[in-house]
Amino acid sequence: MLHITRHTTRLAVLLAIALTSQAAFAQTKAPAAKTPLTVYKTPTCGCCGKWVEHMEANGFASTTTNLPDLTAIKAKHGVPARLQSCHTSLVGGYVIEGHVPAADIRRLLKERPKIVGLAAPGMPAGSPGMDVPNSPGYDVLAFDKDGNTKVFASHPAR
Repeated sequence: MLHITRHTTRLAVLLAIALTSQAAFAQTKAPAAKTPLTVYKTPTCGCCGKWVEHMEANGFASTTTNLPDLTAIKAKHGVPARLQSCHTSLVGGYVIEGHVPAADIRRLLKERPKIVGLAAPGMPAGSPGMDVPNSPGYDVLAFDKDGNTKVFASHPAR
């Protein structure tokens, strides 16, 4: 009987060590890598900087390029004139125009629809970087290579 007890005790100790090691390993996993984001903006646009801060706080690693004029960037990446805003970004093979919330971009990257990108046309009050109290709601639009749009996400008044 003593032999079984020692054997059982050894097994229990080995099991405890294995479980503790596994739990310690699970806690030391490296954090998820941040998603790279390239941002083109004008050097004087403060709201663009606030949008970049919003993106970085939500798991994106931004590289920002300040340019005096973004017309060529918007044309190169197929942003229709009616959808343009104050900055243009590139992430995961998509174009992001303006103050699109990070949650919408995460959804885009997860779903991977066959579109060129997303746009928050103009500079909608209440969008990230345009934090204005009592703002009306706004839509984020998906756009394709032909300039066709559809609502990707609606954001309520706040």
